[in-house]
Amino acid sequence: MMTKENAKKGIMICGHGSRDKDAEREFGLVAAGLKKRFPNLPVEYGFLEFSAPNIHMGLNSLVKQGVEEIYAVPGMLFAATHAKNDIPSVLTTYEEKNANLTVTYGRELGLQDDMIEAFQARIYESLGIDPENPPSDLYDTLLVVVGRGTSDTGANAEAAKLTRIVNENMGFGWADTVYSGVTYPSVGAGLEKLLKLGYKRVVIAPYFLFTGRLIKRIQGYVNKVAQENPSIEFIQTPYLSDHNKVIDAFENRVKEIMEGTLVAQGETLMSSFKRRLAAGEVDVHHHHAEFVDPQDDTTGLSDSDHAHSHGHSHSHGHSHSHGVYKHIGHPEGPRTMIGEGVCCCFMGQFTEEILLEEKDKIKGDCNKEAFAHR
Repeated sequence: MMTKENAKKGIMICGHGSRDKDAEREFGLVAAGLKKRFPNLPVEYGFLEFSAPNIHMGLNSLVKQGVEEIYAVPGMLFAATHAKNDIPSVLTTYEEKNANLTVTYGRELGLQDDMIEAFQARIYESLGIDPENPPSDLYDTLLVVVGRGTSDTGANAEAAKLTRIVNENMGFGWADTVYSGVTYPSVGAGLEKLLKLGYKRVVIAPYFLFTGRLIKRIQGYVNKVAQENPSIEFIQTPYLSDHNKVIDAFENRVKEIMEGTLVAQGETLMSSFKRRLAAGEVDVHHHHAEFVDPQDDTTGLSDSDHAHSHGHSHSHGHSHSHGVYKHIGHPEGPRTMIGEGVCCCFMGQFTEEILLEEKDKIKGDCNKEAFAHR
């Protein structure tokens, strides 16, 4: 076998996957951006589900190109279940089946300076301000950051931390975090509360890498609230996409694997996964051991879930198999979206009890065209 130094290296970006073709295409743009930074290395990408190529196919492609050492990085903003369990599981299984292969797994993008700067640049651009020449403050403006709401408290907290950092860096009059996902406050409920602060200019900035049904749903909500509040200026910030600083952030994550600085920092996502796996603490489905919204393109059902649900039916079975997120019934959470033209399939995330309590709002709701499907 070749020595480590001579082993051919390759880069693998591991994404979640989406039912939205635009999201898939945008993920490809990030891979292309990273390829420019490492012109001498093969760069492949793949998804956990919904989309081709899957992670397996990307790894196969690298192996076919003679790669013996793979630097794998999660294409995720925060470390929730996918980055912590699902991706390491796929990588470990693959590595075990390929004798001469070493796969090293890096960190999620996290709140690196580059990510914060990319997000701030998008916000400044949406306000018509040159990010290189910003004003000293934006005290007349309210910032609403939309985080990806998960059942992982730590990941939700990272979004709130991001909001605070951006608020202090840019000097907003007030800033808060709302979430698109299983946690609270939901976009609509959160926005309505925040409008009571009386700001005449409101920036809604989604901290998402790509488009997808959630982004479309967020835009639908903001448009609805904007129509109801004509005296307020609503500014919708574009999501991150392949902003140059996002590519920088991916490059940093690859370089720290290459330079071996990851191990020096203590426990990695991979070593944590292996430790928890050995202790019997990990329940991996290769997809999700967490609570899901069946029609959300950034969470998905495991194969066993698909066996119980068909298309748009109310498949309550799967949501109980992984335990319901404990605040799913929060009065300002996802239940506030019932009656707002969400798709029937969205209802699958609620318990029978909540559906009963909200039955007056549900009537006929899911026959309307849902925001996320427009």
